[in-house]
Amino acid sequence: MSGLYFRQLLSGRDYAVGDEVATAMRNFTYLVGDRESGEAVLVDPAYRPDELVELVSGDGLDLVGVIATHCHPDHVGGTLMAHQRVAGVAELLEIVEVPAHVQEAEVPWMVERAGVPRQALRPHGDGDVVSVGGVEVSLIATPGHTPGSQCLLVEGRLMSGDTLFIDGCGRTDLPGGDATEMYRSLHERLDVVDDETIVFPGHLYSAEASLAMGEVRERNVVLAPLTLDQWLASFGP
Repeated sequence: MSGLYFRQLLSGRDYAVGDEVATAMRNFTYLVGDRESGEAVLVDPAYRPDELVELVSGDGLDLVGVIATHCHPDHVGGTLMAHQRVAGVAELLEIVEVPAHVQEAEVPWMVERAGVPRQALRPHGDGDVVSVGGVEVSLIATPGHTPGSQCLLVEGRLMSGDTLFIDGCGRTDLPGGDATEMYRSLHERLDVVDDETIVFPGHLYSAEASLAMGEVRERNVVLAPLTLDQWLASFGP
């Protein structure tokens, strides 16, 4: 029997209640762990990291790490829209000293933009696994939204960050974005994800908070083009 611990939390509703930015951005943070070992990690903790740490503790687990799907401030903290500081990983590390797992390409962004100390970061490559007790979280490098964007696969669940939403995908016109890489991530790198896997995105941008990958493939317009040229004609910069 699986000891998987998994929770999906919506900013402004499940934590950071009353924070207008958190409510407007509609971010998802995920708690993933192993009930048997009592260990857990937070995926994309932002806005109120102290509340998120308390949520893990309140569920009787010890926080042993953070995993970032990508470096944008609404996911990991930093300056949002050039004027407002969002709390995130850096502030969380002031509460508890744990490693922060990122794709290697994201390291300079995490240091410079999120203010995370370099020594706290654990850089990874595509296909690496982060073990949380007996639960294994597989890291799939999916550049495009940012150079080091990644999706996380664990026991039939895909935490897709801003690479793939239920409807649509992350923007590629922001610093570090790359439309060609986004196409390859959506149409090639995520081919390893079967239709039965449930997609848990980085934002609540659809009526559904999660959906089977097969249904996402059927309805999501960014997955319809069959070639890179077709995709760029519709969704390129």
